[in-house]
Amino acid sequence: DWPNRPLRIINEALGKPSVTRWRVIAHDEAARSTRVELEPVTGRSHQLRIHLKALGHTILGDALYADARVQASAPRLLLHARTLTLFHPFSSEPMTFESPTPF
Repeated sequence: DWPNRPLRIINEALGKPSVTRWRVIAHDEAARSTRVELEPVTGRSHQLRIHLKALGHTILGDALYADARVQASAPRLLLHARTLTLFHPFSSEPMTFESPTPF
């Protein structure tokens, strides 16, 4: 049941290590928002969302980790995988898929 599942927690002392690379793409002072490119190095559950929450910059439309104002600022979670690289299950060759950001 999606709305009732437990949130992930931020535990700096006992949590598993995780690393996210990031860079600012654009900043909109009037909208009080910043577009960033994120690259999860470690791939923990909800890693990108939790790292941004820990920095005080939750993702627009995030119904799990953002406050009501940020949740209401977008009709959906504005998180998009622009590029995915997977390894073919038989040949082990890398396969890269790209999808432009729709917002």
